[in-house]
Amino acid sequence: MSPVESNNDHKKKKKHIEETEKVKTKKIKTEIVEENESLNNSNNIEGTLKKKEIKSKKSKELPTISIAVPGSILDNAQSPEFRTYLAGQIARAACIYKIDEIIVFDDIGEQTNVMIANKKTEGGSKTCKQLAVILQYLECPQYLRKVLFPLHNFLKYTGVLNPLDAPHHFRQDDNVPFREGVVSTLPPKKGKGCNVDVGLKKHVLVDQCIQPYVRVTVKLLPKDNDSKRQKGIVVSPNTPKSEAGIYWGYNVRCADSIKEVFTKCPYHGGYDLKIGTSDKGVDIDKCDHNQLNHYKHALICFGGVHGLEQALETDTNVELKNPADLFDFYLNTCPGQGSRTIRTEEAILITLAELRCKIKLK
Repeated sequence: MSPVESNNDHKKKKKHIEETEKVKTKKIKTEIVEENESLNNSNNIEGTLKKKEIKSKKSKELPTISIAVPGSILDNAQSPEFRTYLAGQIARAACIYKIDEIIVFDDIGEQTNVMIANKKTEGGSKTCKQLAVILQYLECPQYLRKVLFPLHNFLKYTGVLNPLDAPHHFRQDDNVPFREGVVSTLPPKKGKGCNVDVGLKKHVLVDQCIQPYVRVTVKLLPKDNDSKRQKGIVVSPNTPKSEAGIYWGYNVRCADSIKEVFTKCPYHGGYDLKIGTSDKGVDIDKCDHNQLNHYKHALICFGGVHGLEQALETDTNVELKNPADLFDFYLNTCPGQGSRTIRTEEAILITLAELRCKIKLK
């Protein structure tokens, strides 16, 4: 065999191996995508859960409630302390009414930022990020914050905020079946699985191998007589709600425009009940409440200082001129208001209180 033929055979063999690896990689990626669809977006664990395990534990899809708020509302606060406190009010309202998702969207837009004062040139995107970070920080259990949230100016005044005291913010001595945790850098003794800090005196050992600093939801297993270590398994963040009926906090998502609030919905099939709020909307007492009860994934959208009209004007990808056309219902949830304006953080509480029975918030 000549050297040329030998090289050709080697190249063919190498090409065949590469094609085989590509097929395997594609198959693995497909499995990971299917697995992650049943996981919460903020707590995705890439390829660490077996497909069979997720299928066996997959439960009936529960209804969800999402709220969308503009990041520009922080510009209406007079100081950094007030900005932080405003974000805390939104987090408290979301937790009280068991909101599953908060979308922070940019209603200022790039063109508007150029035209307004230098203070707001960085406005839309920066305020959206600040609001989102504070909301995420408050939702996170206290014992995980030092690991997951490094020091940042956005969090400088969070010490003045009222705690959410959410159901998944457990104390060390609480005897519960589920806990939020973060994967530790401490390797297990036997080299299998990983250690997870779930707020107990000792780390919990899980059999999955997950990279450090990933936030996970852990289901604690009964202790064996022969083992001194607490063991657990990593489950979907939706499992505590579906199995035990425990509200497990909210997810935070950022949207660059009001259009992305709808187009980047994480739920299969999108939002099937879309509610917009405005003083120009229909009186909530006059709408058909029976139509509000049927939904899988509901969205309630709030406007900023200049309402949802400003968000629509600055989004060049939306040709609609009337914000009511974006929603199934465009409601005035506080008809006959005494004040000329209702602040967004006030509107959230008012609206969720009005809708609590009408759309059966649970």
